[in-house]
Parts: sequence; structure tokens; C-alpha cells
Amino acid sequence: MRKLLKVYELLGGEEDIVNPTNELIKEGHILKLSNKNGTTQDRYLILFNDRLLYCVPKLRLIGQKYGVRARIDVDGMELKETSSAAVPRTFLVSGKQRSLELQARTEEEKKDWIQAIQATIQRHEQTMESFRHLNCSLRDDESTPPHSPSCVELGKRAPTPIREKEVTLCMKCQEPFNSITKRRHHCKACGHVVCGKCSEFRARLSYDNNRTNRVCIDCHAMLVGASPSPALLSSSSQRRRSILEKQASLAAEHSVICSFLHHMEKGSGRSWQKAWFVVPENEPLVLYIYGAPQDVKAQRSVPLIGFEVSLPESCDRLERRHAFKISQSHLTLFFSADCEELQRRWIDVLLRAGRGEEPQVHRPIVESVEEEGEELATVAEDENT
Repeated sequence: MRKLLKVYELLGGEEDIVNPTNELIKEGHILKLSNKNGTTQDRYLILFNDRLLYCVPKLRLIGQKYGVRARIDVDGMELKETSSAAVPRTFLVSGKQRSLELQARTEEEKKDWIQAIQATIQRHEQTMESFRHLNCSLRDDESTPPHSPSCVELGKRAPTPIREKEVTLCMKCQEPFNSITKRRHHCKACGHVVCGKCSEFRARLSYDNNRTNRVCIDCHAMLVGASPSPALLSSSSQRRRSILEKQASLAAEHSVICSFLHHMEKGSGRSWQKAWFVVPENEPLVLYIYGAPQDVKAQRSVPLIGFEVSLPESCDRLERRHAFKISQSHLTLFFSADCEELQRRWIDVLLRAGRGEEPQVHRPIVESVEEEGEELATVAEDENT
């Protein structure tokens, strides 16, 4: 009870937690990843046996130190590790009210939080299961259906939003974003990043107290039941699919190799650009180039058979480290990796593909540099304005 009183004071009495049924499991600082630009913000988590409080610092010298920004019930909560080379030590907490992608400062801190949250979820599920058995034994005419968060319908659970920096194209119409005429928006039902035209719909969402929210064209049709106009349909789901329409995240999930690289085409007059490169397992002789890891359409595909792979020569006058190139006839593409190991792996895969040999299936490598998101979003918007 003393610990509960201490937390009660930290929150300035904002949350009713001083209750014999409440148990404080864990509290501490954490970083919150912004879905908009990938920056981190200092936050404070307080985990109880029945809820998780997501708190923000208050700029006060005395009294209340934190304000509650969100409450997520343990009932229906899901936990998932989302760490990657680009964004390490991250995990996702999703519930009926909200989804949060959080980042720990150390691997040990991340492990402690995951273990604490997972144990709390399991304990809650065991308790609920005991109550269900008890109710069934006492009242045969009443039963509580088992909790099944994976079957929660659209709009009843807060979505896991995709980071804006990981998308350069609208995930519905596939038009490129720019800062003036094609801005990014999140569908509040599915979490996809879409343009204004593809999200000019409104629907009431149960998880947000039945308030009206911006949703995409597909979610609106499912939630409201109204069919979109023929013009919108022809520009989205009913149009012919391009050969480049291979979603980056799905391709990377089953890839021979995938990573961020800087690239430049010889004689194009363009400077180095950063992009997301994938060689899929089901097309190991083709290189796909995406603007960002979550794009639904590739910018370009390059059949690799017949290409020669080599290191740059002095006459190429490249000033980037860990560079390599592929060339065929009148086309030469230069690449620059983030590290020597990544360079070596790419050269190995491209050499095999150039000879028409399917590479050995191995764990894909996913590497990037720290500034990947903001740089990609800025470059994509500048090019399309």
C-alpha cells in the first residue's frame, strides 16, 4: 500500500489507484517512438495487475510529477517485440484503447519490461479462466466466451500505426507523398499511412468511445457498409496491378537480403540517394528498390542476370565508403553500404544472381543508418514538390 501511495502522489491524485485490489508490478522511465518522424520522447510507465499507465512528465518543481496520457487495460493486451537494426530495443504494447511502440535504453531494461508485462498478461488470463470455470459450474445457463484478441473486429481495437517515415507512397492509391498536395494521414481503424483523398471518410470506432474518426476507403466500406464511388474504386482496388506492386515489408520478410543502401546511376546526373533494397526469396534474381521499408510499390526493379559485380575504380571518383557497383552494357549502378560486412553480403548475393545462380536461403540481413527515416521522408517530399 505504501508503494501505491507513492505512485498516487507522483500522479497528483489523477488516477484512483489506492485500492486493496490494485498491485503495483513495475514502474520506470521509457522512450516512446513517434509514429510521425521516429523521434523518441521521454515517458514514464506504471504497470499494475489490471492496467498500464502511460505517463508524461509535468514541468513542476513540487507536487505532481507525471500526467496520465493513456490507460491500457491488461484485459485484451498484446505484446510484441519490434526491434530491428534500424530501431533497436523496441517492443509494441497494444490494447483495446491504444497501441504504443516503446524503446528501452538498454537490452536488460527491455527484457525486464517484456517479462513483467508478459507475466502480468498471463496471470490475468489465468484469473479470468478461473472465473469462467467457476461461472460455468455455478450457472449452466450463463457462460463467458473465451477472450480472443486476434478475432477482435475492425474498429474495436486500437490499430498499430505504421511509422510515417517508413512510407513514401500512399498505401491505397500508391501515389507519392509530398509536403504540399499529398500529405500523410493515418487511418484510425487499420493504422495504414494514406493520402488525404484516400482517407476523406469518417466512421465511428468502438475503441475510441464511438467517436467519429478519419478512416481509409477500405475500412470505411467495412465499417459503414457504404460502397465507395466508382471513380475511387477504379483508382485503387480495381485497377490493374503493376509488376512493381510487391509490398516492401512482405518482400523483406521473405528475402535473401534486404537493407538500406545509398545508390547512384552512372550518367544520370543525379546525386547519391538512399533507398530500401530487397532481393526476395521467390525472385532471387531480381533486385527491388523501394523508397521506404513499408512502401506498397517498388520504385524500380532490376533483373540481375548478366550483371557484373565489382568494386569501384579510381576513375569512378566515388567518395563513399563500402562502395560497390553492378554493370551491364550501358547501365552501371553504384551502391554504398553502411558497413563492410553489409557490403560483403550484398556483393556475394549479387555475384550469384549475376551468374544466374540462386543464392542460398539464409537469414536476411537488415541494416540501416540512424538518420534513415527523416532523410527518406525529406528527400521524397522534396522530389515531389
